[in-house]
Amino acid sequence: MKQSNFMMTLLAGAMMLCTIQTNAQLKTPEASQRAQVTQRVGITDITIDYGRPSVKEREVWGKLVPYGFNNLGFGTSTAAPWRAGANTNTTIEFAHDVKVEGKDIKAGLYGLHIALKEDGGATIIFSKNTSSWGSYFYDEKEDALRLDVQTKEAPHTETLTFLFPSFEANSTIAALRWEKKEIPFKIEVNVEDIVLEGIKDDLRSNAGFTQSNWDNAANYAFNAGKIDQALEWVNASISGNFFSKETFGNLSLKSQILGKQGKTQEAMAIVDKAAALGNATQVFQLGNGLIGQGQKDKALEILKGNVKNNKGAWPSNYGLARAYSATGDYKNAIKSINVALGKAPDRFKGRLSGDLEKLKKGEDIN
Repeated sequence: MKQSNFMMTLLAGAMMLCTIQTNAQLKTPEASQRAQVTQRVGITDITIDYGRPSVKEREVWGKLVPYGFNNLGFGTSTAAPWRAGANTNTTIEFAHDVKVEGKDIKAGLYGLHIALKEDGGATIIFSKNTSSWGSYFYDEKEDALRLDVQTKEAPHTETLTFLFPSFEANSTIAALRWEKKEIPFKIEVNVEDIVLEGIKDDLRSNAGFTQSNWDNAANYAFNAGKIDQALEWVNASISGNFFSKETFGNLSLKSQILGKQGKTQEAMAIVDKAAALGNATQVFQLGNGLIGQGQKDKALEILKGNVKNNKGAWPSNYGLARAYSATGDYKNAIKSINVALGKAPDRFKGRLSGDLEKLKKGEDIN
C-alpha cells in the first residue's frame, strides 16, 4: 500500500512538471522586434504588423533577401517569396474593402509577402494565410491578390520600416524602406460610399433616435453630392418621427438641397421659414449663402428682416451691408457697415474697416 501511494505521488509530480513545462513560456525579446503602424483614410484603418530586422553591414538585396521565388529548404513551399520582414508573417489589415494599385481587395487580414526582381520591380502578394512562420509555408493557391510595383532608391534605413509617407482624402501610399530601397504601393478607399453605408446602419440603431444625427447625416450626404439621400434624411429630421421638428439648421439645409435640385421657388419658401427661426449670426450666414448662390434679392430681403428682428445687432447690419454690396447699392452698404462698426467688438473692427474702404472705392465686399 505504501509503495502504491509513493508511485501515485511520483506520477502526479511528473504530470505537474510536464504541465508547467508546457504552459510556462518565458517572455524574451525577439532579435527583430515586432512593430505595428496604422493609417486611417476616411474611417478606414490600414494596419501593418511586422518584424524589424537590421542591415548590420550585410548585403541585403539579392543575398539576405534573394530575388524572386525560392526553395528555402524548410516548410512546404518550394517557391517562396520574401516574408517582407522577420519571423512570423508580416500582415496587413484593411477595415473596409479597398483598392491596391487599382485592384480590388476585400476587408480583412492578409499575410504580406514580396518577391523582388533584379530589374527594380517587385511583386507584392496578399495571402489569405496570416499565421504561418515567414514564407516557409507559402502557397500560391492562398493568394487573395498579387500585383507588380516599381521599387525606388532611398536614403539608408538601418532597421526595416513600414510607413505611410503620404496620404490624401481618399488614398494613401504604404511603403517598405530598408537599406537603400523603398517598395511603395498605393491604397485607395471609397470613403464616401463607406461612410454613407455606415450612416445607414447607424440610423437603424440607437443613433437613429436622436434628431441631430439625421441632420449630420443629411449634411454629409449633401456635401458628398448625394442630393436625394440628403433630402430623405433632412425630411426625417423635420417631420414624421417622434423627435422631428423644424429648426434653423434642418430648414436651411433643405433649402440648399432644393436649390441644388433646381426647385428654386420651393427653396426660397423654406428660406423664409428658416430665417424666422435663426439668430442674428445664423441668418447672416444664411444670407451669405444666398448671395453665393446668386439669390441676391432674396438675400437682401431676409437680411433686412434680420436687422429688424435682432434690434440692429452688428452681425445683422454687416450682413445687410454685404447684401447691398451684392446688388451694387454701395451707398446703403456704407451706411449699414458704419452702423456695424459702431457696435462690433474691437477684434472685428479691422475687418469691417477694410470692407468699408473697399465700398468707398466701389468694390464689392463679397
